[in-house]
Amino acid sequence: MFPQNKILERTSMNSWDDQNVRDALAANGRKKIIVSGLWTEVCNTTFALCAMKEGDYEIYMVADASGGTSLDAHKYAMDRMVQAGAVPVTWQQVMLEWQRDWARKETYDAVTGIVKEHSGAYGMGIDYAITHVHKGAERVQHGERIGPNPAN
Repeated sequence: MFPQNKILERTSMNSWDDQNVRDALAANGRKKIIVSGLWTEVCNTTFALCAMKEGDYEIYMVADASGGTSLDAHKYAMDRMVQAGAVPVTWQQVMLEWQRDWARKETYDAVTGIVKEHSGAYGMGIDYAITHVHKGAERVQHGERIGPNPAN
């Protein structure tokens, strides 16, 4: 997916056990980590718990971009991480916190495109704002519009 990036080969279920991971995290100088992936109850949990305890990192666990072997496995793994101090978030929360302001034009088109395709009613709200507030083009074709025509 990202051919320019190196692939981390590991045997441990806990990526915190790999010094390359620790070195990469330390090199960026940040203390907040966004975590998602498979499996919530194994790789995500062990990494999050260790990174919080041993590395003093803040963990933001993207609940709906991670999966477990069952609903219970995912739920109880999320519960355990939250009890230990991880902050549960959704993919949309993360993306919109990064966008922060719709005036940020460099990311506006990409973010609204994702939202329109994957965010249900929120995406419909973006469509509404584009077409009705900003008089932009609709992204779907409709039949002829009639009305409104208030009754007497």
